[in-house]
Amino acid sequence: MKALRGNEGFTLIELLVVVAIIGILAAIAIPQFALYRQRGFDARAQSDLRNAATAEEAQFAVGNAYVACTQADCSTKINFKPSNGVKLGMVLIGTNGFSGTSKHDNGAVTWTYDSTAGGITN
Repeated sequence: MKALRGNEGFTLIELLVVVAIIGILAAIAIPQFALYRQRGFDARAQSDLRNAATAEEAQFAVGNAYVACTQADCSTKINFKPSNGVKLGMVLIGTNGFSGTSKHDNGAVTWTYDSTAGGITN
């Protein structure tokens, strides 16, 4: 009986089918991954704004006044440091309120907090 030869390995067609399947899966997954990253950056900016508003309320409890701050001086004025890449600013609304905005450099949404209206909007 003769031993069969040449039956080891994959044919070119089989390899092309596998490469095509991997290409289709990558074409579906890569845009979704970018969307998930962007949503994560937006969530980080929203969370930082909510935490800055809490720090602003704590400052009011101690000093009986709200404080305006920019990205550079929020850490000293209200004891809050935003995450890397998040641009944050707080402004006064009269003497009884404040407003703040935040946006991540890689995000798509600018979040706004208004203490007189009572929450975050985008």
